[in-house]
Amino acid sequence: MFAKRQSVLAATAGAPPVRRPMGGTLDRLVRVAKKPPVAVAGAGVLLLGAAALFVTVLGDPRAGAPSARVALNRPAAAAPAAVVPTGLEAFSLDGSGLYQDLTADGADASLTGEAVITLPDGATVSGAGAPVTAPRVAARPLPQAPIAGLSQPGPDGPLPRIAADGRVPAQAYARPFVANGNPRVALIVGGLGLNAVTTRAAIERLPAEVTLSFVPYAEGLQGWIDLARAQGHEVMLEMPMEPTGYPANDPGPYTLLANADAADIQAKMNWLLGRATGYFGVTNYLGDQFMTSDEGVTAFMTVLRQRGVAFLDDGSMSRRPGAWARASANRIVDQQQTPTAIMGQLTALEALAKARGQALGTGFSYPVTVEAAARWTAGLEARGLQLAPASALANRPGR
Repeated sequence: MFAKRQSVLAATAGAPPVRRPMGGTLDRLVRVAKKPPVAVAGAGVLLLGAAALFVTVLGDPRAGAPSARVALNRPAAAAPAAVVPTGLEAFSLDGSGLYQDLTADGADASLTGEAVITLPDGATVSGAGAPVTAPRVAARPLPQAPIAGLSQPGPDGPLPRIAADGRVPAQAYARPFVANGNPRVALIVGGLGLNAVTTRAAIERLPAEVTLSFVPYAEGLQGWIDLARAQGHEVMLEMPMEPTGYPANDPGPYTLLANADAADIQAKMNWLLGRATGYFGVTNYLGDQFMTSDEGVTAFMTVLRQRGVAFLDDGSMSRRPGAWARASANRIVDQQQTPTAIMGQLTALEALAKARGQALGTGFSYPVTVEAAARWTAGLEARGLQLAPASALANRPGR
């Protein structure tokens, strides 16, 4: 086989190439190209070739355009800022509301950003975000309410009254007090009944001489008053009064209005005073607009005087006489809710008591207020002052 192939190659070696007609070759190529598979394949090759030529000649159409790469991260939702409730919003809070969060067990004071201060007796007070850590005080009970003869049925509940033998709620429900000759200082802590945690802390951790004031709209109001009196605190009710900006700033449906007549004032007070028994007096909640009404204030004071109930205001109504007994606070101690600011106001209250013989302060039941008050009151005796219930600073009109 190999010899035959070699002989053929030798025979044709050096011979000129055979020329074949071009027409026959083209005819064969056309016949092959007309076959469908070959036509499709050829079209694809042409398309790819055209694309390659386009890129080669013109380049990348996006070449040279500016570009940037950005990492997109979803920002974490910001925590809502704590706000202090006012008006109707405050009255709508319950035990699981705003201040429940501020006094949650296990709160880490180091994470709150609040200052920690040292009081004169060496105790420390943490900020508004921490729970109340002052120790519980021993109970010094008052008589259980109602006391016979000091109430009567009303349209919306039992109403206080002066007993037939002359006893009055302002005296019978007040905490007994015997002066020791030292300057007297008293403190009212209000806004109670809105939150179970802060209400119980005020009742159990403040000394019995601290007067407690309750919101009339609070659920279970009588139970809270009974618990406070069993611990030894005298108690008050808060009377919602028309503020500037009403009704945008609304203290509730039974707000005493400046343009109301005496009948309307009495009807609303029947509901407010009938919410519970065992209080010696009432105090105002807001009311800078209400106190401009001579008719309204006169009707209000007349009801309290006729029923033997004291009125102790927050200092905004000090020039208004009336009620069965009267007193006005000298300072609101927690308009700024920081330990340093509150202690500054309490220290100023001490100085005022030493200068005048007595002084009355009032504050809201913020956790930081309750904590500061508990520590502050514990050192009063050593500083030459006597802690007194607020009722001891109230005077009968004309006396």
